[in-house]
Amino acid sequence: MNARTPNAAADVAAHLHSYTNLATHGQVEPLLITRGDGIHVEDEAGRRYIEGMSGLWCASLGFSHPRLVQAGIDALKTLPYYHTFNHRSNPAAAQLAERLLALAPVPMARVFFANSGSEANDSAVKMIWYYFNAIGKPAKKKIIARDRAYHGVTVASASLGGLAANHSDFDLPIDRILRTGSPHHYRDALPGESAEDFATRRADELEQLILNEGPDTVAAFFAEPVMGAGGVIVPPPTYFEKIQAVLRKYDVLLVADEVICGFGRTGEMFGSTTFGVRPDILTCAKSLSSAYVPISAVMVSQQIHEAMAANSGRIGTFGHGYTYSGHPVAAAVALETLKVYEDEGILTRTRELAPRFAQGLATQAERRIVGNMRAVGLIGALELMLDGAARTPFDPALKAGYQVAQYALEEGLIVRAMGDTVALCPPLIITPAEMDEMFARLGRALDRFEKTL
Repeated sequence: MNARTPNAAADVAAHLHSYTNLATHGQVEPLLITRGDGIHVEDEAGRRYIEGMSGLWCASLGFSHPRLVQAGIDALKTLPYYHTFNHRSNPAAAQLAERLLALAPVPMARVFFANSGSEANDSAVKMIWYYFNAIGKPAKKKIIARDRAYHGVTVASASLGGLAANHSDFDLPIDRILRTGSPHHYRDALPGESAEDFATRRADELEQLILNEGPDTVAAFFAEPVMGAGGVIVPPPTYFEKIQAVLRKYDVLLVADEVICGFGRTGEMFGSTTFGVRPDILTCAKSLSSAYVPISAVMVSQQIHEAMAANSGRIGTFGHGYTYSGHPVAAAVALETLKVYEDEGILTRTRELAPRFAQGLATQAERRIVGNMRAVGLIGALELMLDGAARTPFDPALKAGYQVAQYALEEGLIVRAMGDTVALCPPLIITPAEMDEMFARLGRALDRFEKTL
C-alpha cells in the first residue's frame, strides 16, 4: 500500500463518512477528489475519471461551468447571507420561486426552500400533516411510500424510503408510514404478467391498502417518477395513470419526489411531465443548482397553500423553516442554473442523446450476466445476474455490482452499484464522443468481471 497523503490520513482519522462501512474505512483507502472540469473529476494522484453518476445524480452541468461559478462569486460579494423568517427575503430567492412556479409541470401556488432533498421531503411530510389539521381532518395522517423507494435520510424521509439499510438500528420507520409494492416489473411481475397487467395489480394493491387502513386515515402517497437509489426503476406503461385514479378516488395527496428526475434528466424539465404525473406537492433538489451549492425546494398547490395560510393565521405563524432556507448565494446559483438549461438547450440536448445512451446500455445488456437494462433520458442501469436469461441472481456474498464498479473505477469511470444493479447518470453536458468513451470503459470493466467468473 502506498503511503497515505496528509489529506487521506486526516480523512481516515477524523471524518465520519456517509453511506460507508465505517468498520472498514481505512482498510479501504478513501478516494479524495481534488478538482473537476466538464464531465471529469481528478483525484489527489492526478488520475482522471469520467463521472458517470454526476456525483450523486446531481452535477447536471458538470464540474466547472463558468456561469455558475461567477453567479456564486457575485452573490457572495453582494449578500453572502440572509434569512427568510418573519417576512424577510432576498431578490434571488424571490426570483427563483417565481421561476420555479413558471416551470412547474402542473399549476403550483408557492415555493418553500430548504437545503437538500431529504429536508424537502421531510418538510413535505410536515406540511401534509399541517394541511389535514388545517382542514379539520386530524385522523388523515398516514403516508404511503413504495418498496425500494429512496426519499432521504432525515427521520421522516428515511422512514418513507423502502431500503433496509436506512432503517436498520436507527429505530425506523416511524409510525404512520405505510408500504406498497414498487413498479419493478422485471423483479416483481408474476410469471407471464404483462407490464400493463402488472401496473393494474399494483394499483389494485394500493386501493386495497387504503381500504384496509381506512380512507379517512390515509393522507398522501410519495413517488419518484423514476426510482433512483432503488435501482433506476422505470415505471411500466399505465402505472401512474392507474395509481393516480386510486389516489383521486380516496382524496389522497400525491407527492412527486423530483430530487433526481427534475431539471432535464428524463428529457423534460420534470419527470412528472415524462410520465403524466400531476402532483399536489413537488419536491426537488440536486440539479436545481447543478449541485454547486446546497438548495432544495417544495412546491405546493393552491388548495394546500390556502389551508396552510389560514391555519398559520389562527396560530400566529407557520412554525417551520431553516436558517438557510432561500439562502441568497444558493438561490442565485440555482437561478443561473435554470437560465443555463434554457440558454444551452439542455432539454433538447438530453432528448437527442437519449437514444445513443440507451443503445450504449443495450449493447452491454447483450451479455449473459445482464438480466435487465432500463433507461429514460440520461439515466439508466444494468441489473446483473449470474444467468440473465434464466433470471438467476448472483450470490449476494459475491458483491457483483460492487466488483464491476471497482473495475470501472480502475478503467477511469465512476458508476454506482446498488446491490447488483449498476447505474449511470452522466452530466447532461456530455458529448456523443464522451458518451462512447464512457460505455467503452464500462465494457472493459464488465469484461474484467466476466473473466473472474
